[in-house]
Amino acid sequence: LPAAGRSMSGRGLLIAAPRSGSGKTTIALGLQRALVRRGLTVRGLKCGPDYIDPAFHAAATGAPSANLDSYAMTDGLLGRIAGEAARAADIVIAEGSMGLFDAVPGPDRHTGASADIAALTGWPVILVIDVSGAAQSAAAVALGCKAYDPRIRIAGVILNKVASARHERLVRQGMDRIGLTVLGALPREAGLILPERHLGLVQAGETADLHARLDALAEAVAAAVDLDAVIAATGATTLPANIGRDTPPLPAPGRRIAIARDAAFSFVYPHVESGWRSAGAVLVPFSPLADEAPPEDCDACWLPGGYPELHAGTIAAAGCFLDGLRRFAQSRPVHGECGGYMVLGRTLTDADGLAHAMAGLLSVETSFAKRKMNLGYRRAVLEADGPLGAAGTVLTGHEFHYASVVAQGEDPPFAVVSDPHGSPPAAAGSRRGRVTGSFFHAIAVAEPR
Repeated sequence: LPAAGRSMSGRGLLIAAPRSGSGKTTIALGLQRALVRRGLTVRGLKCGPDYIDPAFHAAATGAPSANLDSYAMTDGLLGRIAGEAARAADIVIAEGSMGLFDAVPGPDRHTGASADIAALTGWPVILVIDVSGAAQSAAAVALGCKAYDPRIRIAGVILNKVASARHERLVRQGMDRIGLTVLGALPREAGLILPERHLGLVQAGETADLHARLDALAEAVAAAVDLDAVIAATGATTLPANIGRDTPPLPAPGRRIAIARDAAFSFVYPHVESGWRSAGAVLVPFSPLADEAPPEDCDACWLPGGYPELHAGTIAAAGCFLDGLRRFAQSRPVHGECGGYMVLGRTLTDADGLAHAMAGLLSVETSFAKRKMNLGYRRAVLEADGPLGAAGTVLTGHEFHYASVVAQGEDPPFAVVSDPHGSPPAAAGSRRGRVTGSFFHAIAVAEPR
């Protein structure tokens, strides 16, 4: 971190783990809700590009959440998001992604690791350790996390999936030996309060009785974790002095942006929407599933990612939406990300192999019947001037989808993309007239590297 920094009013913690599947989300949500029930103002933040967990954080805290992504975001953007949360809260409870140090190749402090965020913000780490199948050996894992990165501080551990009182005593013996405080221990049953999520793709809005479940989770966490000790473990939010406030993460594609928002079009990064609003743009939602066309008083249209493959028949039958979208695209920019890109294409084949006609504004044809997981960070160089920047603009972002392109068609590419692992740059997406789209979810304008 730069020597000069400034401290925010709210204090913070990062809930992290040695590996995925340890129970970070369960414990982060339980802590967030339990502290809100104590009367504290709490904000949640999510490390990495996961777009599902921030909605759960927002439900748990009653306040906005956002992502902090050290690979895709500049220090200025990271500082702005973390600083806004800290100024608005008594405590920020951030949630890590994957393992604490899991990262991709990248510049120092910008590898996508959750540890980068702890180092940037000054927040201590509470380590969640799944102790199923281990006892004192769990302390060896914790000790490795404690020693691995001198930039960060492990403030304590929360044990998850504890089998019995004897099991807990044995694990605590190991933690005592290495000098790490055990802040709590949750039984296996606590993780069952929230529904199982297939690869994280069940969203907060789809979870029945979500607030009742969050209250039950808060009660389980409050019974098993020393909340006073958690509050005491928080650290001051100290950010680099050069945090930025000048430009939004992405250029606003218009002054009044028609944005599709329903069960088929559900994903926009919170920091992107707030950045557009800060730049003076107005977001006007409409529902393709309700057969609504983009509002005519808007000057740009954004079709976010989501699950159009689950609603392909309804979309194909939505004549008002499709005709209105085609009229809109004759004079104003339209951009689709991931699911939105699929709807802009000629056809979308659903899981049963049935092809549905889409808007036909781009030549691409996609299929959810032919599934292949595409996952990872992307750097995209725009091929032509458009709503997200001039030709040559570099954007950072992320892909996570199972649908495949079965026919690219004749349209030129939207961008040339590369990943952090050295794969050859490849053409991605499509553009035609004022219409653009790709499977790539843009996170920010890239810092020159």
